[in-house]
Amino acid sequence: MLRSETIPELDRAEARLPQWMTGVAAAATLAVLVSGHLRQAAGFALGATLAIVNYYWLHQVIETLLRTTGARVPKAVLLKFCLRYPLAFAGVYLVYRSHWLSMTTIFAGLFVPVAGALIEAVVQIKNGFRIQGA
Repeated sequence: MLRSETIPELDRAEARLPQWMTGVAAAATLAVLVSGHLRQAAGFALGATLAIVNYYWLHQVIETLLRTTGARVPKAVLLKFCLRYPLAFAGVYLVYRSHWLSMTTIFAGLFVPVAGALIEAVVQIKNGFRIQGA
């Protein structure tokens, strides 16, 4: 495969990844909610939201750094980069101290980007076999 053909496919994969993460988060939250566990569903949704926001902020920082031609990075991007983990830890700590939600389900929600990446990997493997068989 030529390099020019690879870049659009990578762009499509990059665009699909947040969709997979959002779909996994919504489906899992709904499944837990339907099973009658409201607090566990809320905990999973919180963890998934933290993970997805973290992904978006990290993606924005990387995109900005790759596109920046000058020596200065915008302050808003730098602030998001520096606040990603402290804000996530503060939110999780607040829930931990209040015992409002289950820490186990929050941590499970933090793995939503992993699930999205695994789904995208399966799609890429499937597409690779389709190209080989064509």
